[in-house]
Amino acid sequence: MIAACRAAKRQLAIGYRLHFEPNNLEMVRMAREQTFGAVKVIETSAGFHIDDPKQWRLNKALSGGGSLMDIGIYALQAARYISGEEPVSVSAQVSITDPVKFKPGVDESVVFTLQFPSGVLANCTSSYSAFLNRFRANAERGWFELQPALNYEGIKGRMRAEGGPKEFTLPAVDHFAAEMDDFSDCILNDKPTRVPGEEGRRDLRIMTAIYQSAASGKRIKL
Repeated sequence: MIAACRAAKRQLAIGYRLHFEPNNLEMVRMAREQTFGAVKVIETSAGFHIDDPKQWRLNKALSGGGSLMDIGIYALQAARYISGEEPVSVSAQVSITDPVKFKPGVDESVVFTLQFPSGVLANCTSSYSAFLNRFRANAERGWFELQPALNYEGIKGRMRAEGGPKEFTLPAVDHFAAEMDDFSDCILNDKPTRVPGEEGRRDLRIMTAIYQSAASGKRIKL
């Protein structure tokens, strides 16, 4: 897809809506500007409970995998854009508590740790059995987080400030409208998108390594 779009002189963008959501962008700003000093440990989690055992998400032929390939992309993406780095290694474990519902190749829950060049660690979780919805950056002199972090609406942020926690006060936006407006702007004004096809390819490469680590029990270098 990337090569075809390049050959046709067309842009390819990935539908990563949180790159256009104000609270997630504020997390990125605070990390880059080191509002509370350098970020040292990142925690991201994304998950929900699936009741219907016949849902398409539990069919590997339709879904390509399990929770990591679906809701897990939010946890992986958040770790990457908050850190501002690309991971150099990953270690992971897959857990299945309901073997009747979750067949081989369809992961129920995945816990993975990303190590970045600066030494920052990100502990990440994806799940199809637990409700998880939080991104947190732990820095030298405080922390900042989103909870819920990835809802279509109602995302809330807060940070540790003098005198106690303080909430983000940012406008609510339609994520999809903001995303489509930016895509249109890129087309009309021949600007590069912030979420090109290469961004999706990077995530797939990391997810492949996560599965390899879980299967082998070893840390995988990237």
